[in-house]
Amino acid sequence: SPALRQGCEPASGWGRRGGPSPCLPYLATQGTLWGVTDEAALTTALRRGTIEYCVLALLDKRELYGVELVHQLSTGLGMTTSEGTMYPLLSRLRRNGRIATTWREAPAGPPRRYYTLTADGEAALTHFRTEWVTFRSGVDRILGTES
Repeated sequence: SPALRQGCEPASGWGRRGGPSPCLPYLATQGTLWGVTDEAALTTALRRGTIEYCVLALLDKRELYGVELVHQLSTGLGMTTSEGTMYPLLSRLRRNGRIATTWREAPAGPPRRYYTLTADGEAALTHFRTEWVTFRSGVDRILGTES
């Protein structure tokens, strides 16, 4: 199974250091995208590969707290996600230096942790935007879905 190959991250297709996984050539020979065989699982795999950069793009516009990020992804982008998915992602982005946090009192309830983009996060987002345009254009050409 492609998922059992040591060091592979078939759910996202990205390596542990933020670049393309060295497993992609291996996974491509298995006949499915990251071992995904149905449409719902394919959508989930594609979202996992891009959600980090969607979060960075939202934070590029303004600082937000976790529940706002979940809401923005769900309503604005149609990417249904949960706090259980969001907070581990935010913790990883913070540990990697791509976002910074500050605590603030909320109008009601407990204080909120607000997230902002760092210079490293801006650089990662800029790089992803460039790669995304190239990747998307190539896929659109192959699929015949160019606009």
